[in-house]
Amino acid sequence: MALIRRSAASLAALADQGSLAEVMFEQMLHAMGVRPSPSEARSWDRSIPVLAHDLVQAGLGNVEVLLEHRLPLSSRRVDAILAGAHPLTGAPSYVVVELKQWSEAELYEDDPALVTVNGYGHQPRLHPLDQVRGYCEYLVDFLPALGGDADSVSGVAYLHNATDHGVALLRQFPESRQARMFTGERRAEFLDFLRSRLAADISGAAYADAFLSSRAAPSRQLLAVAADEIREREMFVLLDEQKLAFNLVLHATEAARAGDSKTVVIVTGGPGSGKSVIALSLLGELARRGRTVLHATGSRSFTQTLRRVAGRGSRRTQNLFKYFNSFTDAERNGLEVLILDEAHRIRETSASRYTPARLRSGRRQVDELIAAARVPVFLLDEHQVVRPGEMGTVEDIEGHARRANLAVVRVPLDAQFRCGGSEEYLQWVLRLLGLTPGGPIAWARDPAFSVHVADRPQEMEHFLRSKLEAGYGARMAAGYCWPWSDPRPDGSLEADVVIGDWSRPWNLKNERAVGGAPPATLWATDPAGFGQVGCVYTAQGFEYDWSGVIIGPDLVWRGTGWAESRSANKDPEFRNQTKIADLEFGRLIRNVYKVLLTRGMIGTVLYSPDDETREFLASLVG
Repeated sequence: MALIRRSAASLAALADQGSLAEVMFEQMLHAMGVRPSPSEARSWDRSIPVLAHDLVQAGLGNVEVLLEHRLPLSSRRVDAILAGAHPLTGAPSYVVVELKQWSEAELYEDDPALVTVNGYGHQPRLHPLDQVRGYCEYLVDFLPALGGDADSVSGVAYLHNATDHGVALLRQFPESRQARMFTGERRAEFLDFLRSRLAADISGAAYADAFLSSRAAPSRQLLAVAADEIREREMFVLLDEQKLAFNLVLHATEAARAGDSKTVVIVTGGPGSGKSVIALSLLGELARRGRTVLHATGSRSFTQTLRRVAGRGSRRTQNLFKYFNSFTDAERNGLEVLILDEAHRIRETSASRYTPARLRSGRRQVDELIAAARVPVFLLDEHQVVRPGEMGTVEDIEGHARRANLAVVRVPLDAQFRCGGSEEYLQWVLRLLGLTPGGPIAWARDPAFSVHVADRPQEMEHFLRSKLEAGYGARMAAGYCWPWSDPRPDGSLEADVVIGDWSRPWNLKNERAVGGAPPATLWATDPAGFGQVGCVYTAQGFEYDWSGVIIGPDLVWRGTGWAESRSANKDPEFRNQTKIADLEFGRLIRNVYKVLLTRGMIGTVLYSPDDETREFLASLVG
């Protein structure tokens, strides 16, 4: 979806009238409900007219220009995509353009993949060639209409204010068909390149139509390609802050080797922002470089699934995946890198009833993890803390690192790829649950994501089953508000989740398939998982196309706000009122539903057995 779509000639005329930035401002406000930042508006005013006039100067006024185009299943926007016909073959041809106003730029500490820009401080940025190449690869991967044809998409970083001298060091990054860099000094070469990719006498309108109407294929599921990532060397496509985080970890690793130093990296982001993609990409790349690296999580379901899929048939590969409590007696700095995925699940200590007495030191788990590697990498979302005793917050991790006099690097992931890339839906969920200020608001209907409210659980299940039959993935999950029985002696499952005349079993508790139901760790990924209702502990860390969520009686809407009911919750973790105050219970239970409500890639169906809550949800969704 593009913010503005016009022919190059029309765009140039609009720029000549001085109203281009104003039109884009109004369109963003209308289409997205947000105001552009001052820097974004300045960029439009200073860069887009240059591109439009260059296209006209090149004789390409018929080319169609898509400005601020949102990548499929992502919230990331590309500066411009030029659509037209190839001048030799007549085939569809698209040019991705990343516009930079920089006049001077240097490499960040001689790393060819990272740059610093004069006037923007010493904060490292992703190399623009790496950035535009990522956009091109992403489009080829996610738009079936392109047929996987990399030749149909090319990329350009256009530094129209720069001279060759001002950005000379950036030339160390290799160019390719999908990543060419031109400065203002090389404007003539830029125009020649555009003419080599786009026909001058053919309108680009039909090609833009085909591009914009192309169905976006579901994102390559993280776990489905993990084996290729770890064993067969297929790389995920990382974009912007994702690639920045990836490069910074590689940079910190090499710096630690060269200077006998230590750096803590903290990567923060909401659901679907790419934290686990970064984690697996780093694991594969560092292992290929011969660096000592391990991956760890605090989730049994997530770790077991990674071992099963990424370590397919290879025990050595499976051994790369550990748990947070695996490092109680680890050698200090024995690893070069320790990748800590879902670090919001770090607990106060690693001790449990299974921990040997010699290891029950009372030492903080975060201290153990920081000590275990030269570069510990924490990837987390603070809104996914759902269990008592989980301590994974940025403040806590940074505090421990600072007290140990360690360098800390933070990378926030602003884009998100779950929920169809819909930032609007993610914000709607946060406001609905009171996790951000402002209170609940009506769902504004983002075309990238669907929200429905079911009147009955049968309606929700029927809707999701229809999606399964259409070839999509779907799961039902619920708050932990019903008892959870073990399988019967004959292998059948007790239908514990009972709502009126509808009932279904929970997912299995254990790691053995029973009665056709998959083990607990595979509920979210095995097709047989649809017949059971999942809980937050089996759903967290996973995604599926369509998500059904039952908001149980532990969270109900009363009058003008939410009311939490501890007595309605059956989770053993929440029983101890002395250990968990009511305020803490309220925060955790809202985080539980936030996790459940953000598992879907295409849409969510909500249901509450409480009449007032269901009516309130329906009033918001329509």
